[in-house]
Amino acid sequence: MSYALQTLWHERQRYASGVLAVTFSAVLMALQCGLLLGLFKITSIPLDQTKAGHGDGVDIWVGSSGTQSVDLGKPIPESYLTRVAGRPGVHMPEFYIANFGNLTKPVGGTELCYLLGSRLDVDARGPAAVLTPELRHALTERGTVVVDESDVKRLGLDLTGKPKINGKEIRLVGTVKGLRSLAAPWVFCSLDTARHLLGFMMPPEHVTYLIAECDSPERAQQVVGELRADYGNDMSAYSTLEFSTESRIYWLLRTRAGIAIGYAALLGLLVGMVITAQTLYSATAASAKEFAILLALGIPRWRIMLMVLNQSFWIGIIGIGLAYPVCLGLRELARMGNVDVDLRIEIVGGTAIVTMVMALISGLFALRSVRKIEPMDLLR
Repeated sequence: MSYALQTLWHERQRYASGVLAVTFSAVLMALQCGLLLGLFKITSIPLDQTKAGHGDGVDIWVGSSGTQSVDLGKPIPESYLTRVAGRPGVHMPEFYIANFGNLTKPVGGTELCYLLGSRLDVDARGPAAVLTPELRHALTERGTVVVDESDVKRLGLDLTGKPKINGKEIRLVGTVKGLRSLAAPWVFCSLDTARHLLGFMMPPEHVTYLIAECDSPERAQQVVGELRADYGNDMSAYSTLEFSTESRIYWLLRTRAGIAIGYAALLGLLVGMVITAQTLYSATAASAKEFAILLALGIPRWRIMLMVLNQSFWIGIIGIGLAYPVCLGLRELARMGNVDVDLRIEIVGGTAIVTMVMALISGLFALRSVRKIEPMDLLR
């Protein structure tokens, strides 16, 4: 065990505030970033939760020109199918309808919802993967819908009466779990039901998207490039992963929630750095006589500075080590409240690196007290 680590252990009460400050900063940054990712994963649910979204990047989505998010698609002619079908390595595209609707609750009042209509066959790429065969069969009846269980009360579907979307009656035939929405609740239905409910809002022989499966992710990227080169002026083309990422980025910039969360994380980082720097500075100043003795014995000043930096390094390591289980515990607590905190490896690793840099910078600030120490201090 290094001398710096031994010092931290024997003087643990003195350094505890610095370790806790590092832990606090790491926890705040990780949870803020994880919460941000978890929040905006909701915006791309129509993409990520489909069979296409679980297809290892082999699917492409074709929509209207300039579509930046899955909820911003405009009607396109079904004839666009000929632009995609027949290309080598591309399976027959299928139609997908996604559009906003106005739901009238059974007891009055309205709520904006988002209709997601797709084929319901076993091999269909569009339906949400969580739709069971029984739910798919139930959705084949016109006017039937499925929503997330968390939206049932919000939409008034738990009350007696006849709810309507755009003035046309609907019937709830089941619910799913884990498909909450950020704004308008997702309403899953068949293509026929979607056309029926949207009426004039979806012109005849028009859809919102075409979904086509390709033989490989590489071929999917090639087809996307070909479609953009040939028809980029009047339609857009994305791979599933690319479209999902674009949708999240759009909502991130549109709501500016990322900026607010980033400021909060930065504030936590600065507070942690100030406390850690002050802790190291105070601890170094308190050991001034010991360091003066070492200088009098001929120990180079740079060795003492290196020891202080070594202490800041171990404070960072210990703080990060304590932060990780705290983050996992708080993530589970958030899940109990139906809130997703996405602590993927990139978040954890990035937080650890930033926190370690913060701890080392704090050590550099603490070196000011080392520069003031002189052997003559022993005579005072």
